[in-house]
Amino acid sequence: MAAFPSGLTSQIAQQLKSTKSLEPTATWLAAFLRTQKSTTPLQALVSTALFRLLASDITQNLERTPSACLPPDVCNVNIKERSLSGPIVVQVLGIDDMSKSRWEQIEAIEALERGEGTKGREIIRLPSTEDEGSASTSVQKGGGPHKLLLQDPQGLRVYGIELKDVEGVALGMHIGCKLVLEGTIVARGILLLEPRTTSLLGGRIEHLHKAWKENRKRDLKAAIQDNSGSARAGN
Repeated sequence: MAAFPSGLTSQIAQQLKSTKSLEPTATWLAAFLRTQKSTTPLQALVSTALFRLLASDITQNLERTPSACLPPDVCNVNIKERSLSGPIVVQVLGIDDMSKSRWEQIEAIEALERGEGTKGREIIRLPSTEDEGSASTSVQKGGGPHKLLLQDPQGLRVYGIELKDVEGVALGMHIGCKLVLEGTIVARGILLLEPRTTSLLGGRIEHLHKAWKENRKRDLKAAIQDNSGSARAGN
């Protein structure tokens, strides 16, 4: 095991918290340092730790203190409105474009699979990127508002809806992407997302992203078929 200077773990933790609002557990940091060389500069360690945190499950590596998590009753529809102090890091488990029909969402997903996006009415080729930890990923621009299924470090899930367009939130964004919530309003169990209170850190969880991508079109088509069957039965 490499011998690191005393206090290095706390320095890395402090930088991640102050710059990205990420609070990795001591266990995760210790395991991370065991994979690094003792001669690696501090900033390089911080950057590598950030990349790995963004590419992994926050329920496995972030602290679950009350201040770092959503309130246990966040989904309570009987509470008209309240504000989350934060910062609270959450990860995206699903996304819907509420302005598009199911068929339009299928078409948008297929366009992304072909590497196409839209600019007004024009179809354009989207540049590919190898940096999966970046917040500036190739997504389907336009549309919205978007509805996100979000999860906090303790595994609590809640839906969030855009009140105003949030940079980087779009159909095709990576599943497992991390967001930071600060001062976010919760109304009737729904998070109200807007640029002032929501920021993207980026990243993705590879196996969740792959599964969602594979299942999304199937689920949309199944919902269309169910609706068609119900309509026929009613005639």
